[in-house]
Amino acid sequence: MNFAKLLTPQAVKVLSSTTSKKRLLTELGELAAATYGLNAQTVVEALLAREALGPTGVGHGVALPHARLSGIDEVTGLFVLLEKPVDFGSVDRQPVDIAFALFAPENAGVEHLKALALVSRTLRDCGVCAKLRANPKPDTLYTILTEAEVIKAA
Repeated sequence: MNFAKLLTPQAVKVLSSTTSKKRLLTELGELAAATYGLNAQTVVEALLAREALGPTGVGHGVALPHARLSGIDEVTGLFVLLEKPVDFGSVDRQPVDIAFALFAPENAGVEHLKALALVSRTLRDCGVCAKLRANPKPDTLYTILTEAEVIKAA
């Protein structure tokens, strides 16, 4: 499992006008529709259902919203950097400015967990997050994410 398999350059976006958690999840649904041809409303409903179980804000300004969806064949992801952090109900009560959403097939087993572990491990690295926050251009963000795992593997 690697970022290049999870994420396309088109799945990386900088959001400037997001003002709430619900709006962020809506933006993720719209990006999933534009990037992967998924139904935006279905994506938003799945993310909201997952959030109802407990917030996916993992701390230090990072959220990892995720959901299982019917109609997809492999685990895919979206990365967004928010210009203005939003309250996400995170464990440390800090607002979120980095979100990596993961979508897995309904019957995905270990692949979903491997993807979640990869993203979580990478975004726990303060150095990677600092680089992401300092480079608000989608193509640069994509490069940072895909290179971060190569550096960690070395």
